[in-house]
Amino acid sequence: MRELGRRLAKLLRAGDLVMLSGELGAGKTTLTRGLGEGLGVRGAVTSPTFVIARVHPSLGGGPPLVHVDAYRLGGGLDEMEDLDLDVSLPDSVIVVEWGEGKVEELTEDRLQVVIHRTVGTADAGDAPGSAGVDEVRHVIVTGLGERWSDAGLETLSG
Repeated sequence: MRELGRRLAKLLRAGDLVMLSGELGAGKTTLTRGLGEGLGVRGAVTSPTFVIARVHPSLGGGPPLVHVDAYRLGGGLDEMEDLDLDVSLPDSVIVVEWGEGKVEELTEDRLQVVIHRTVGTADAGDAPGSAGVDEVRHVIVTGLGERWSDAGLETLSG
């Protein structure tokens, strides 16, 4: 997941909205960690579950990464207005975990990443609830809007 994030980062630019979906433990934050590495941002990318959003400035003049966890937010874009995502979007790459039904109104151009984790493939020695290194993930990346019509998403497989 981390390597996929690094590859995806090469396609991202300021103004991009990435929505991540998948069950708990699917690898959404790990993918975002790879995005942060690929974008060259400052600070460790960790789950923003309790702070809702974290901003990671670029170390090299690129766009900052805004990492949002909308899991605890119940409403749509109205509830998220306090985060000022609409203000941040033109200059940032915004990644939203659990954003379905909450942030689609920000832009017609967005990238949807759905992660499915194959359950029960972890090594017997793994602690309960931990992600095993042998767990298989199936990822579906869908670009919506003109921005993604010819963005090279096919380069992500492999």
